[in-house]
Amino acid sequence: MTVPNALSVLRLALIPVFVWLLLVEKADGWAFAILLFSGFSDWADGKLARWLNQSSRIGALLDPAADRLYIVIIPIAFGIREFVPWWLIAIIIGRDLALFATAPLLRSRGLVALPVLYIGKAATFALMSAFPWLLAGQLDSIVGTISYPIGWAFMIWGVALYLWSFVLYAYQTVLVLRHMPRTSAAA
Repeated sequence: MTVPNALSVLRLALIPVFVWLLLVEKADGWAFAILLFSGFSDWADGKLARWLNQSSRIGALLDPAADRLYIVIIPIAFGIREFVPWWLIAIIIGRDLALFATAPLLRSRGLVALPVLYIGKAATFALMSAFPWLLAGQLDSIVGTISYPIGWAFMIWGVALYLWSFVLYAYQTVLVLRHMPRTSAAA
């Protein structure tokens, strides 16, 4: 157990708490605090892993798993609360499902995953930034008035980058399928 892994586990554990606060209690302030903490801890776990030399195989799985779960669950919760339209949620989740569907193709070539693209990281950052701003944008105050367009700016930018990264990952998958032979385990 490392400090970065503990942060990732905590982020994962906070997902049901966030959903409960947002959908059951409608305690938007506490849900907002969880989003802020989650965003900060997502940044911190990577920095700490490098700084403390605590990178691990489990950490390489936990961090992206937490990101993917947040990217799926938060938009669904926002859709239920009618903060975000369902067609936009379908784009976000559809992109992840389409990439997930390429996993067997990559495994047939001996790969577990494609290399992470910085544009994909930027897309995730923009979406994870959009969520707290959009939540704060629901407040009926000057804070909400200021936060709402900022949230939508991050959301639009994030979805655009998310789609562009999908195109790049799809292209990489095609290159892998064309240029790498099937592994003997996949044959």
